[in-house]
Amino acid sequence: MDTTAIDPSRLTLEELRALRAELQADDDAVSYVRRFVQARLDLVLAEKQSRTSGGELSVEEDLPKILGEHLTAGSARPPRPTEAAAEHPLAIELDELCASLGANHLADLSLDELNTLAAALTEFEHARSEERQKLFERLDALSAELVRRYRDGEASVDGLLADE
Repeated sequence: MDTTAIDPSRLTLEELRALRAELQADDDAVSYVRRFVQARLDLVLAEKQSRTSGGELSVEEDLPKILGEHLTAGSARPPRPTEAAAEHPLAIELDELCASLGANHLADLSLDELNTLAAALTEFEHARSEERQKLFERLDALSAELVRRYRDGEASVDGLLADE
């Protein structure tokens, strides 16, 4: 659903909270997929670097570091737990993209194929980044409306715990 045309001030408190929760869940899924695409891209780049270094660098040695940076730590905004994010349409789209370009067998790909895969992953990641930016803008607008309602007494502070 396109929520950009919805004026938060016209929503009931329940609708406002529900829409914000829905957009937060969308952001969680997009964030989850972005972390995976970034990790996959780093694996592709590590494979390319391994080949150009004459075998001095090893993807296998870098694997724990690459996965750790994107999937478990290193984020300024730690990921919130997501439910069924692996089944989200974006996660499925990423899996299909990777499968179609041979990402599950990096060592078997030519340098041109690795470059094509890296370009496709980069494009996919940029699209997700733009989606997240738009989600942040909507979430900020919804949160600002919630804050305004609490500040102006239109919403009860007693209901504040329901926002968590």
